[in-house]
Amino acid sequence: MTRTLAIIGRPNVGKSTLFNRLVGRRLALVDDTPGVTRDRREGAGKIDDLNFRLIDTAGLETGPDDSLQDRMWRQTEAALGEADVALMLIDARAGITTADEHFADILRRGDTPVVLVANKCEGRQGQGGMLEAYSLGLGDPLALSAEHGEGLDDLYDALEPLLGADAGDGEIDELDWESREAALDIDDDIIGLDDDDAELAEERQVGPVQLAIVGRPNVGKSTLVNRLLGEERLITGPEAGLTRDSISVDWEWQGERIRLIDTAGLRRKARVRNHLEKMSTSDTTRTIRYAQVVVLVIDGQAPLEKQDLTIANLVVEQGRTLIIAVNKWDAVEDRKKVMQDLNDRLEKSLPQVRGIPIVQISALTGSKMETLMPAVFKAYDVWNSRVSTGRLNRWLHDATARHQPPAVHSRRVKLRYATQAKARPPTFVIFSSRPESLPDSYSKYLVNDLRETFKLPGTPIRIFLRKGDNPYSDRKK
Repeated sequence: MTRTLAIIGRPNVGKSTLFNRLVGRRLALVDDTPGVTRDRREGAGKIDDLNFRLIDTAGLETGPDDSLQDRMWRQTEAALGEADVALMLIDARAGITTADEHFADILRRGDTPVVLVANKCEGRQGQGGMLEAYSLGLGDPLALSAEHGEGLDDLYDALEPLLGADAGDGEIDELDWESREAALDIDDDIIGLDDDDAELAEERQVGPVQLAIVGRPNVGKSTLVNRLLGEERLITGPEAGLTRDSISVDWEWQGERIRLIDTAGLRRKARVRNHLEKMSTSDTTRTIRYAQVVVLVIDGQAPLEKQDLTIANLVVEQGRTLIIAVNKWDAVEDRKKVMQDLNDRLEKSLPQVRGIPIVQISALTGSKMETLMPAVFKAYDVWNSRVSTGRLNRWLHDATARHQPPAVHSRRVKLRYATQAKARPPTFVIFSSRPESLPDSYSKYLVNDLRETFKLPGTPIRIFLRKGDNPYSDRKK
């Protein structure tokens, strides 16, 4: 059984830096600004042969009931409730503060074992603060530098007896986005691909379905995730921009394993000025790139603004399957007009992905939420679609017979053979006499006709043109 370790402490003591150090990747945003982390983030931690589930938490702060600080504290309390061991970090350079003393008192009265860590002890800079830490009554502090990786041997020695001997054998299912496997299910020599054809790399299914929730700030993304999970897992409130980095939560729906990923709201580039928001934007963009299904949440009272279309286009460019969730539907008055305007705007602005699924929901009240997940898996199945080579070439023959490729310099371009290179998204290779001469308008015709013929609504479709004859022609002789 994998044990759980929670990292806690006041703001800006290096919790997220230590989290990244222990998971071995930069999953959590790190910045000098206090209070970057607001929701609790989970990951697979490891020190040598010691494996554990790791939780990064918001900085320990106090505030009035229902204030942002109070909501962050409730998230930290939930993490402590799940933890087998708590790591309390202090900033050894700054020394012990009143906030450190207050929260140390809370931990002393709790049942969770605590390991006190004096961070930022590289060199001898934190010796004074480390000595002060004895006054907290949490045992001997460990000197550590999360940024430089110093002191991890001592941390291992402190955690091993608390986490238990079985902690070294546990495996934690976490998607390593940086090392996802890729392969083609067809012969590269046949279709003439080379190592640079990165977009034709077939993604193997690894772990749960990656479902990202994206949108502008304050459209209800975190509320939607909480509604799906059935608990207040993420901080919500009237303040815009509460979520600063992507938070993933493992979930199961009707037997299907899903990794829900809440993301920071994406504003227009012109409005993104400070460094922290730039990092949040980059984190959300990265999440879209490695997701499989993306739900774009829009405000039903201000549907499909320019920024919504920008986000949708980004999802399509990355080859992810897209669903639009019109949130706050219960507050929409003229629903027929809103849907008409929405469909018209999509048809005009995203014609390359006709048939994007649209669901109307209210994440706050739960109204019509039962329509979302069936739409997600229907779109996911379309994204995974495969068409047999025989059916594909019969389609190519019919499509070119109905509308022949144009003649370029008095010579007609011939389309000889088609095959599907991969799914996710559906990607096809067509062999042609002169692929460089085929106009974009004819390629769009092929995409639209292929989408209609094989019932592939809303999913990105990619067609690559290669020069050559039927690659199987010699094999038939």
